[in-house]
Amino acid sequence: MNVITDAEFEEARTLDPEAVRRYLGGKGWRAERNLSGAELWERAAQDDEPGPPYEVLVPFERKRDYPGRIADILETLAVVEARRPGDILREMRLPPVDWQFLRLVPPGPAGTAPLLDLVSALTGLRELHTAAASSALTPQAVQPGQKPQAVKDHVAAVRLDQTRVGSYVVAAHTPLSPLPRPRWPSLFDDDAFSDGPGSRRPEPFARKVSRTLFAGVTCARAAAEETLERDSLTDFAPYAEAGLSANLCEALVKIAGEERRGFSFAFAWSPEVRMEQASPPVEIARRHVEVLEEGAKDLRARLGREPEAVLRGVVTRLSGQGDREAAVYGSLLREEDSRVRSVRVDLRPEDVDKATRAWRRGLEVAVTGDLEPYGTGLRMRQVVGFVVQEE
Repeated sequence: MNVITDAEFEEARTLDPEAVRRYLGGKGWRAERNLSGAELWERAAQDDEPGPPYEVLVPFERKRDYPGRIADILETLAVVEARRPGDILREMRLPPVDWQFLRLVPPGPAGTAPLLDLVSALTGLRELHTAAASSALTPQAVQPGQKPQAVKDHVAAVRLDQTRVGSYVVAAHTPLSPLPRPRWPSLFDDDAFSDGPGSRRPEPFARKVSRTLFAGVTCARAAAEETLERDSLTDFAPYAEAGLSANLCEALVKIAGEERRGFSFAFAWSPEVRMEQASPPVEIARRHVEVLEEGAKDLRARLGREPEAVLRGVVTRLSGQGDREAAVYGSLLREEDSRVRSVRVDLRPEDVDKATRAWRRGLEVAVTGDLEPYGTGLRMRQVVGFVVQEE
């Protein structure tokens, strides 16, 4: 398991030494001192690991013995991390990323999970990133249904990696934007991640989302624990500034699945952007899931109604049972989004005749209601006003 294959040996020949340093820095290794043509990196033994610290030599340049040096590093890391050298090699090739490890505890043999559990967990993970990205832009107790493009771009960039050892662990990573080459930490650095006195690298949006996700999940557990201790539902709203929202709570509930199984999150941060806050794993138990579901409902009931939108345009189609659905081609009367589009509208019974008359005569209508995403477009529900502009 810990021996590198011939194919991996050849692949190691092309690995950039900087990628090796970035990986080691992200795993808690530290550069100790320079030797002849190489740099000594050390990882202190953990409390449950007796013996001297682990050491590896990272060459500065690709010389004749370079593949062998990299192979030695990979085989040492395979022992430390209990992983295949090939998996570590592949991860070294990734750009700077933040990691989230979702550990599920499904029934059955270790390393397997029921299909339905995974579908629910992955859907919840996507919604969790959506909620965190939304809160990273604008903290709100209830996030609106329509998401800014920055949120959609972030979710599209999230990647899933190979599962990890430990029941069933879903590994996701979010790439950070290109950054200047870092100076790796050593025991002699007071601030190894600073580019100079008082300077800091700018924080990419992906890192802000990762921090918000960690803070939101942590606050969700804290709010649930407070509720259980008091035996009455606490107010989740004060946690909104940190990243907690009804949307995030609902995503956590979805990850738990219909069986409401517990799970946990662990986080790992790219060393190229300093993360000063400690980030221990967060465990969400079944008892927390039940509270989070109630907390999300409470937030939506008290704070969830979005400002009503006004759509002005013409009816181009009536459909559905009893013509209760209309397609209105027009624009939303709000400053930030005035482009012309087709919006699906759920009509009230009293609106059907008015919509039919407007459709037949080509009259303009003004519809007031709540908007939500619908496929690649929009849908208006909870209509509170439907006015036909007479000829």
